[in-house]
Amino acid sequence: MAAPKDPRPCSIADTLALVGEKYSLLVLREVCLGNGRFDQLVRNIGAPRDILATRLRRLVDAGILAKRVYSERPQRFEYRPTQAGLDLEPVLMTLMEWGDRHLRTEDDRPMVIEHICGSELVPVVTCGACGEAVRHEDLTAHPQAEGWTVSGPSAA
Repeated sequence: MAAPKDPRPCSIADTLALVGEKYSLLVLREVCLGNGRFDQLVRNIGAPRDILATRLRRLVDAGILAKRVYSERPQRFEYRPTQAGLDLEPVLMTLMEWGDRHLRTEDDRPMVIEHICGSELVPVVTCGACGEAVRHEDLTAHPQAEGWTVSGPSAA
């Protein structure tokens, strides 16, 4: 079998193709905070209007956001996360926690998220089977894509 010429098949790459463009995850941050109107998004994200409109269209087409009319005259829309969008919220929380830990000081954090229990949310990735926190040294990758090993394409 000849080695694949394309990059490794990867769900991370596929996800980044949808939400990895500048402003896409920031749009999701805002709609998850309840700020789904276009003018709110422009103000809170700082994206140029044309680029923001393109990102919104792409996120709606991908099923990550839903577009709803909130005014008939003039016709205006707001954006809300679909279940697929809400399923990305833990990614946002984990990115925020990483940034708070590695890019900021304790006194420099721009936002704190409170869990329903009343405590500050500190996201932790856990194994769905055993409930243990995930650590790099406890993971073993098993490539499922034909022609690929952990180190790269299989030899012919």
